[in-house]
Amino acid sequence: MKGFLIGIGAVLGLGVILVLYYMGAYNGLVTKQEGVNNSWAQVQTQYQRRADLVPQLVGTVKGVANFEKSTLTAVVEARAKVGSVQAGKDVVDNPEAFKKFEAAQGQLSSALSHLMVVVEKYPELKATANFSELQSQLEGTENRIAVARRDFNSSVQDYNVSIRRVPTSIIAGMSGFKEKAYFEAAGGSEKAPEVKF
Repeated sequence: MKGFLIGIGAVLGLGVILVLYYMGAYNGLVTKQEGVNNSWAQVQTQYQRRADLVPQLVGTVKGVANFEKSTLTAVVEARAKVGSVQAGKDVVDNPEAFKKFEAAQGQLSSALSHLMVVVEKYPELKATANFSELQSQLEGTENRIAVARRDFNSSVQDYNVSIRRVPTSIIAGMSGFKEKAYFEAAGGSEKAPEVKF
């Protein structure tokens, strides 16, 4: 009888240890998932900041006579496309939606880069204080976006590693934790640009 009670006690003790481990691992995964969500919110904040600057920038540029309309149209259309892509926190759980979001933001980045190149042909525009201030804010925002994306990728890496490591991967699988997508470099960015003088 004494041996039976010791056996029951050992099984109960092991059960308590397993439950405590499960709770600790689950809570750790929740913490990492919320870290990813927080990083995603920071990315969205910086992209929103950029989207808010675009109408002011376009309005300032429109004031210059003979400015290339196709360039302004591309910027306005890219901003509209960014606004039409849903970017809630569930985007990080949907690789297809994440790629659409990333593509729309990349299109806006490209249109804004082209705008800044075209602006070089208009010294009267570059000389205005309003444009200079907006250009400076846009450059600062692009830097913030790069930092937010880097921080997001770090959070995603930490989370993804956690859900793939044994034995936590078992708990992650049972509890529905899924791998998150990373921001990736734009296609062709691995090639150095060709500079001609």
